[in-house]
Amino acid sequence: MTSTTGTSYILISNQKRRRSNRLSRQCCDTCDTDSQSLSTLGYFKTLPLEIFQMVLSYLSVKDISMLSMVSKTISNRLIHYISTPSGNRRLLLQDFHNPELPGHREGSYILEHYKSLGLLLKRCTLLLPTKDRLKYIHKILAEVSCFKLNGCPSPLHCLGLQCYGILLQILTAGWDELECHRVFNFLCELSNLPRKVQTVVSSKPGSARKLELRIRLYCRSVLLNHWIHRSDSAFWLTRILKPWPMVNQARLLYIIFGPVSSLDGHVVWQKMIEEPTDETSLKGLADAIKLLYDTEAREWTADDVISLVDELSVIPREWLMENNARLLILSGNNVCFTFMASKAVNGRAVELARLMVFLALVCEKDLYCMDWAVKMMQKVCKVFSTPGERNNFLQSVENIFAHVIMDMLQAVLSGEHDEEDSGFLNLFHLINAQANFHKEILYLTMRSNSNAV
Repeated sequence: MTSTTGTSYILISNQKRRRSNRLSRQCCDTCDTDSQSLSTLGYFKTLPLEIFQMVLSYLSVKDISMLSMVSKTISNRLIHYISTPSGNRRLLLQDFHNPELPGHREGSYILEHYKSLGLLLKRCTLLLPTKDRLKYIHKILAEVSCFKLNGCPSPLHCLGLQCYGILLQILTAGWDELECHRVFNFLCELSNLPRKVQTVVSSKPGSARKLELRIRLYCRSVLLNHWIHRSDSAFWLTRILKPWPMVNQARLLYIIFGPVSSLDGHVVWQKMIEEPTDETSLKGLADAIKLLYDTEAREWTADDVISLVDELSVIPREWLMENNARLLILSGNNVCFTFMASKAVNGRAVELARLMVFLALVCEKDLYCMDWAVKMMQKVCKVFSTPGERNNFLQSVENIFAHVIMDMLQAVLSGEHDEEDSGFLNLFHLINAQANFHKEILYLTMRSNSNAV
């Protein structure tokens, strides 16, 4: 009896213990599953999707982009949220024509917003292939008409392309060149940019003024303006120019960076051929030339850049020599010397001498040091292969100084005056330029003689 009772007790006890182990394993499995879900969604797991999206409405775009990095599950929920009508309304601000908001500088608020949105899209799509990332982002942005090349009826007063550009810059920052090539090709396909460029470069300058303006704004605002590193700017400018022959590259460069009207923003084609222009009108072109000449632009040789400058100087017709000289000075010493050395090597000494005279004139008018012009001439003289060629060049410089002074004097004496009396002022500056140019040569000669003694 006693033993039976004891045995019975032990058996019951063992059965209970086995059942308890089975239940504990099931509980552990359930807990593991729950913990895995919690590890990806955290406490958001307890919220319905609608409530989760309501919570997002209280977060800034920067905070949402940080949240997207928590887990893949959270990121997927955010991708879904961005695609919803409420997400679109919240994230795709479209007040591009009303940039003045209280407490913000003009346009700064909406630009910062799209900078943050670019970071959010970059983080949400981090695990997708480049092709799929671009398709998704295009799907999100497709309804924003001001992001399109021909989308906005008032492009000069619209921040849409700037916002699009800054979003793309944040999105693609750090991508390798192959991925950036894909981005450029994708944008070309969406905007039909190559066909539009073909239209303007094969037409008479100014005959498609509105299209020229839209290409200028799209290339600058979307592809060029927002990069911090010069190598990135050079890459995108190269993508725009390189598919075209050299003459078309020069036309396109002028469309993107040339002078524009202060009234309607259209490209001014006659400015370089009718009258001397100022530095402001040439600065964009000069900066672009310097960018391409830099070693960072690996796809451009020095000869390529010099040929481009040569083509540029006859668009739409041959420029005034003073404007040529001013562009070279603004383009920097390396570009200027290489351009002049090219003429010396190719036997174009008279053209080179004329350019030298107008370099001196620009130095006088724009208050550059005249000794720079003399040193540049001295450097170019070393390029000539024989003393005879060098002496012929120096004689041509003096002859052209005399001829240009006589031409200007004749224009003044003939009574050809305008309201600003620019003919007389040009003559005045040229005579002073000649005097200061020769003064610097005398100083250089005297210093050389003193050192020799």
